[in-house]
Formats: sequence, C-alpha cells, structure tokens
Amino acid sequence: MDNTNPHTIYAQRRARLAAQLGAGGIAIVPTAPEQPRNRDSDFLFRHDSYFYYLTGFTEPNAWLVLTAEGESTLFCNPKDAEREVWDGLRLGPEAAPDTLGVSAAVSSADLDSRLPKLLENRSAVWYPFATHKTLAGRVNDWLDPVRARVRFGAVCPEQQRDLCGPLDEMRLIKDAHEQDVMRRAAQISARAHIRAMQRSAAMLRAGQDVREYHLDAELLHEFRQQGSQYPAYGSIVAAGANACILHYRADAAPIRDGELVLIDAGCELDGYASDITRTFPANGRFTGPQRTLYDLVLASQEAAVAATRAGARFTDPHDATVAVLAQGLLDVGLLDKNKVGTAQDVIANRSYFPFYMHRTGHWLGMDVHDCGSYVEPGELGQVKERKDALSGEVIKDRPSRILRAGMVLTIEPGLYVRPAEGVPEPFWNIGIRIEDDAIVTDTGCELISRGVPVTADEIEALMRG
Repeated sequence: MDNTNPHTIYAQRRARLAAQLGAGGIAIVPTAPEQPRNRDSDFLFRHDSYFYYLTGFTEPNAWLVLTAEGESTLFCNPKDAEREVWDGLRLGPEAAPDTLGVSAAVSSADLDSRLPKLLENRSAVWYPFATHKTLAGRVNDWLDPVRARVRFGAVCPEQQRDLCGPLDEMRLIKDAHEQDVMRRAAQISARAHIRAMQRSAAMLRAGQDVREYHLDAELLHEFRQQGSQYPAYGSIVAAGANACILHYRADAAPIRDGELVLIDAGCELDGYASDITRTFPANGRFTGPQRTLYDLVLASQEAAVAATRAGARFTDPHDATVAVLAQGLLDVGLLDKNKVGTAQDVIANRSYFPFYMHRTGHWLGMDVHDCGSYVEPGELGQVKERKDALSGEVIKDRPSRILRAGMVLTIEPGLYVRPAEGVPEPFWNIGIRIEDDAIVTDTGCELISRGVPVTADEIEALMRG
C-alpha cells in the first residue's frame, strides 16, 4: 500500500477506527460549524480536527459516517454554480469518492433524511462527545424515526459512545506524514521568530518607535510568506512587564531599550500546529540580571529535554525542570533559604509557584493543546491521594503517561518575576519562557524548533546581524 499518498493515509486511519467500533457500530463525525464574526462577515473557517484527521477535507458543512465494516459516507456541499461564484469552488459529492477515497458521498442537504436509515439496525452509535454543542440532540433526532420503526422489526442502537476515546489514542502517536508536516511548521515558525528578533534590534538602533504590533506583523508576514494557512493560536508578543502575563496578546505597548521581549507564537501548516517561545533583549544585549535568569531557565529546559524519551513518564520533564529551578531560585536570591529551606523543601512546598506557575509541556498536533490522555491508560486504577501544599485541596494522582516514540510535546519552562516584598528589585518585571517542540524517540527526543537560536550568546549574535 502506498503510504506516501495522503488520501491513502486517511483511508488507513478510517480503517483503524472502524476496527474499534465493534460489531454493528457506526460513527458520525462532523466538521466545525462556520462562525459569524459580525454583520455579513464570518470568521475564517477552520475544519474540525477529528474530521480532518479522517478525511483530509477542508470544506465547511461536511460530515463523515463510518461503519464497523469500513464503509465511509461523506456528506458535503453539492456543486452550486451561483454559490461558487461567491464562496469558491466546491468538490461536490460526485467527485468526492475518487478524490478522497471514501466509499460514497451525498449532498449534505440529505443528511437528515439519510442518517436514520444508516443508523437503523446498528448496535452502537459513536460520535465525539462535548465537542459540538447540538450534536447529541441531533443524534437523538435521527434515532427517533428508527425507534418508531421498532415495531416493524427495526433495531435501534442501544448504546451511544464517545468517539473521542479511540480517536485521541490514534492522534497521540504521530505517523511519518504528520511528523514531516510538523517539522515544516516548526521551521516556518522559527524563521518568523528570527525576523521578529532582528526587527526589534534594528528599529531600536535606528531610533524608531517600536511597538508589540510591529513584531507581531513580522510573525504574520513570515507565516503566510512560507505558505502556512494561519497562526496556530493568538500570538503572544509581550514587552517588559507584560511578559509576566501568561496569556498576554500582542498589543500596542512600546518595546523599550533595555527590556526583554517574550514571543510565544507558531503557525499552523496543513492542519498541524507549531508552538515556539523565545525571550530576547529588545536591543540585542542581555543585562546582568536578565542573563542570570535566562541561563537558569535554559538550564531547566536542558534538564527537561534530557528527561524526554520513550519509556519515561510525561511528568518527568516537568520534575526535571522544577528541580533545576528550585535550586536556581535559591542561588540567585529570589527565594530565601532561611525562609523556605532547601531545594527539596521548595519542591515539596511549591515555594517556586509565585515564579513558575504552569506545567512544562503539553501534547502538540492538530490542536496546539492537542488531544490525548495524560494518564497511562493501563494504570487508571492506581490512585494516590495527597494534600496540595498551597491550596490544601486533596489531589488524586494517577500514574502519568508513559512516553512512546512518535508522541509530540512542548518543553516550555519559564520564570515570571513581579514586584513584591522580598524580591530583589533588579529582577522585577522580568518574564522569561523558552519553548521548543519535541518528537519523542526511542533514545531521546528530536527538537524540531531549534531553527531559532536559544542560548543567550546565539541570540545576541543573531540580533547584531
């Protein structure tokens, strides 16, 4: 079988999913709805990730129905010469089977009339729960005519099951095609970060007024210039103290000589996200306090990278990061050992939390915070309870996911120092995060986003150019 043909890949995925539906099972997968932005204007359409994973089809108003026997029916917009003048060409049901490799295709206008017939005499109907607000109601509407025919011998599915479970497990391991797309997305994003770094230093050297939106423009330009469809998420371009706001959005704040800039941005290419964060001096030169904290965050990332490999747990990179940060916070004086104790005490009591309040990574794929359980499926029953040192809540810990080759995750430690009593003033308003995208391998991990420099010396050299 030709694995290089993308439509063969989608067919293989449908076959794998069909084999998990059980005898008599049937699955319904819609694409995303179109969303109005304001009067006579919609947001740019973006397909549903589950639907695209199984079809490679990007048009709106489409549905996939898949049976346990492997029969796939695509419901899609019919050809319409008038609408295509306004909205663009449509594939249409006639061309869909040959183009997409599905068994059959039907106009989406026939969805409500066809679904009851497809659901009749099935044992279970699968669909993604909690992803489309009205989907459960529509499924029940389609089942009502089936229930009405029970007295005539029809069988109505007795079970409704969540399709997210098997699909999440499938999507968690990226195949060679997916990894290749994600590498290219990361390369584009790395080039965008380089442009933003260089623009910041060049404008300041020229004595120009630099704003966050100037650097955001560089990101967007490079994303589109290299063929990506759109940003994978709202880009964070945070100057100075704004970098201490985790989900800050690029705005109009000035970028000042002597301050740091944190950029968290990545493009989406052919349905797959990249996610890179770099923190750099606006003028291209780190101050002493900035470099001290930057080198600490980088050391913690290096420890996390070393802990990322097949067979390790998902939490191992985070634990490695926290171990380095805990000792570093004591060494640089952000934490007072006379008050918080040793590095082990800092970890046990979460004394680092005011400076580092997020996890070190997340799954990455079609969604920037991609699907997939963070708990090892075969160890769900192994539960340990503990009381959180800060909140006092009772936390139920389950064994973390075992990393396997082909999983993709981010590695993104940080430090965020806000003005506070007892915090040395030279560190105030410094926010640093360093984030790379990693493909897990048998022997370690492949950092696919290192096309943009990461050490302080490399960043300074780049920004002098």
